[in-house]
Amino acid sequence: MKAQDALRRAVPLLRDAGIEDGSRDARVLLAHALGIGHDRLTLKLQDEMTGPQAALYDAALVARIARQPVAQITGRRLFWGLSFRVTRDVLDPRPETETLVVEALKVPFLKVLDLGTGTGCILLSCLKGMPMARGLGTDISDAALQVAVGNTRDLGLEARARFRKSDWFGQVTGAFDLIVSNPPYIAAEEMPALAPEVRDWEPHLALTPGGDGLDAYRTITRGAGARLLPGGRLLVEIGPTQGQSVVALFEAEGFAAIRILPDMDGRDRVVAAVKPGAADRCGCA
Repeated sequence: MKAQDALRRAVPLLRDAGIEDGSRDARVLLAHALGIGHDRLTLKLQDEMTGPQAALYDAALVARIARQPVAQITGRRLFWGLSFRVTRDVLDPRPETETLVVEALKVPFLKVLDLGTGTGCILLSCLKGMPMARGLGTDISDAALQVAVGNTRDLGLEARARFRKSDWFGQVTGAFDLIVSNPPYIAAEEMPALAPEVRDWEPHLALTPGGDGLDAYRTITRGAGARLLPGGRLLVEIGPTQGQSVVALFEAEGFAAIRILPDMDGRDRVVAAVKPGAADRCGCA
């Protein structure tokens, strides 16, 4: 079967399964089965598929119809122009999280801490954009840390990024001029309404802390002051309705210059703040 014929057969199968962008997913999965980049697929549509390629495509379609995320099927996701390994043990990096990276890179830093690092996409993207910086990523999941270490090797950042198993600040020492985090923030009552790709396939530990969804922010804001240098910054991703609640937590802990930043769709996405004090010891000075 030609690749083009396989693609024509796949698109309606995905659409019938309720997948909104079935055409895009069918193309991405076909490129994966052929072992080529998505941008080269048009050049290969008239080629005959081998038996193993056809079998891999069929298996990928079955997985996608079961609503497994494309990134888990292909094992990769582009984020900040970089390719990251993705497994069921980590959150799928999302474009809106790039809002946090954009803000982080607006001011120079030397030492960055990423809490709940997952794939390492935030930490490693920040380090790629700040060549003099070093960073520590923490997570409570051994499997997630293995993924992050693999991404660090892939991106050639072993000399500047390290990882540690830690429950938030539990095993963290030293001081940083930047702390970043995309913590679990979905409220327990919101979980059933999530898309099946998220609810059924991504790790619940990274999605929700239970309750009102704010527990991680409570822990982060209580502990960040002791780990930030004066003038250091704290940046956290939030759900689109959580801005004012997280701002209140930041204010209660004495942070200054608190701002809510929108993502590319105009939704509240990041809360940014600064630890008061002269920044003479801070890498951002």
